[in-house]
Amino acid sequence: MTARLNPYLSFDGDARQAMEFYEQVFGGTLALNTFGAFDESAGSHADKIMHAVLETPSGFTLMASDTPPGMEYTPGTNFSVSLSGDDEAELRGYWEQLSAGGSVAVPLEKQMWGDVFGMCTDRFGVPWMVDISEPAS
Repeated sequence: MTARLNPYLSFDGDARQAMEFYEQVFGGTLALNTFGAFDESAGSHADKIMHAVLETPSGFTLMASDTPPGMEYTPGTNFSVSLSGDDEAELRGYWEQLSAGGSVAVPLEKQMWGDVFGMCTDRFGVPWMVDISEPAS
């Protein structure tokens, strides 16, 4: 898979409803993963969306999640730009440049779902997510 760039939206508990709406608008295939699917101790947040991805027939990709407990939800700033793929060298290169002079919220490292993932805000205030998956066999 080549690297791809797409919007990543954050919601305050209604990511499922929003992504189902976008699926109706754009068509395509919607995949939803809850916090509870990856963390048995998620408690009241277990049924909330940890990660959603909508792939449309037009080639659009829209990703989203509910804001995790402990993180602040601020309307108007509830987006990130996501870079994802399996070319580790390419994506790490983007990460190094984007995070330089900015701030790192989540270091680029292996996560519980198996991918290498990080979150940073570049020196211009744009929030980025970088996700490196294992290459397809």
